[in-house]
Amino acid sequence: RKKKKNSDCDLCISPDSSHTIQKHCLEKSHHRFGRIWKSMKRSKQSLAENLDTSLWKLLPHDVVEVILECVPVKPLLRFRCVSKKWKLTIDSPGFKERQLMRRRQLRGPDVLIMSLSYDRPVRREGRGRKVVLSAASASRRRLGWNVSYTCGMFCAGSCDGLVCVYCLYVDSIVGNPATGWHRSFPLSNYQGLLIQRFKREGSDFPWPSLGFGRDKLSGTFKPVWLYNSSGFVLGGADKAVVTYCEVFDFSTNAWRYVVPASPYPINAYHKPVHLDGSLYWLTESEPPLLLSFDLHTETFQVICKAPFADPRHITMCVLHNRLCLSEQKHLTQVIWSFDSSDKTWNTLCSFDLNPTGDFAAPLLPIAILDKGQLLLQGRASMDPLVIHDLHYRSYDLLCTPKSPSGSVYYFESLFSA
Repeated sequence: RKKKKNSDCDLCISPDSSHTIQKHCLEKSHHRFGRIWKSMKRSKQSLAENLDTSLWKLLPHDVVEVILECVPVKPLLRFRCVSKKWKLTIDSPGFKERQLMRRRQLRGPDVLIMSLSYDRPVRREGRGRKVVLSAASASRRRLGWNVSYTCGMFCAGSCDGLVCVYCLYVDSIVGNPATGWHRSFPLSNYQGLLIQRFKREGSDFPWPSLGFGRDKLSGTFKPVWLYNSSGFVLGGADKAVVTYCEVFDFSTNAWRYVVPASPYPINAYHKPVHLDGSLYWLTESEPPLLLSFDLHTETFQVICKAPFADPRHITMCVLHNRLCLSEQKHLTQVIWSFDSSDKTWNTLCSFDLNPTGDFAAPLLPIAILDKGQLLLQGRASMDPLVIHDLHYRSYDLLCTPKSPSGSVYYFESLFSA
């Protein structure tokens, strides 16, 4: 039946209705993509046979990009072989940013368990053991990233899909467990000084951990050492304790000093954490202060006072994209959340430590999972991971490491340094 034309008002689409139509088309495209994806898994046909269809030729490329942003990393690596246009799209910095953003929106973080598996001792300068670094998520799905090393490694944490692990005697590693990409970077000046101090005094003294984060404006990843001058001789004997800061530049493959460094000595017992383009430390002052380092401007700033007086039973972490401090009060552990708008600390949750008496308190909060569940691990590297239900006050065993390990929250991405 022919429709009568009306020159005055043939079809009127408001901005809201236009958005509704676009959303409807996108949902239909997602649905069709899901059917193709399921058929690919069932039939196990080649990628080209399934993707070279009229559907993909008719879809606008911006719609294809939105669909691809929701695809996991492993299939995206295979989709790079479909065409030059798809390869350029997936390899572009803008697509990598949007893919990570979609990944954060669609579901919560994975839990990456970095495990050190010791093989037979190997001779390297008369000492050392071969260490195979592997990664597995809490869903017990192994990731294809294995790196061999000859000494004990420490995990500096994860940031936007990259994980940084370091050793005091050999080159450190930054890599992407989802893509298998990794590269090494050399020792810093601080690590050389630390090795000399180990030879003089042994290792019975606190030394800080490596910080690892990402400049949110330029997108560059940066390992950072921040340490006190006490115990070292740097350009002469220092009477007062000062701090030194070294930042690694992947573009030049070299470390450089940042001046001025922190205005206060840092507490070497606490690991730095990364959040929203900055690294955070606690100071040795009384009361302890929260110190931030902006990875773009490379400047230090004192944020506020910490909500406690004794820093010995404190751990710092990031939960729900917020900076948190976990404090042990006798047999209770309290987690404080920092509100950056008014620079105040609010109680996020608290739980009883009696059911977990076998752990070295305070427990380390790793991540908040779905349905109000908190993932915890003891301070010892062989302590099991437990899930604490904040509503029912119950504990469930997740897994027990078979070798020394550490756990970090983790989002899969396509990034490399």
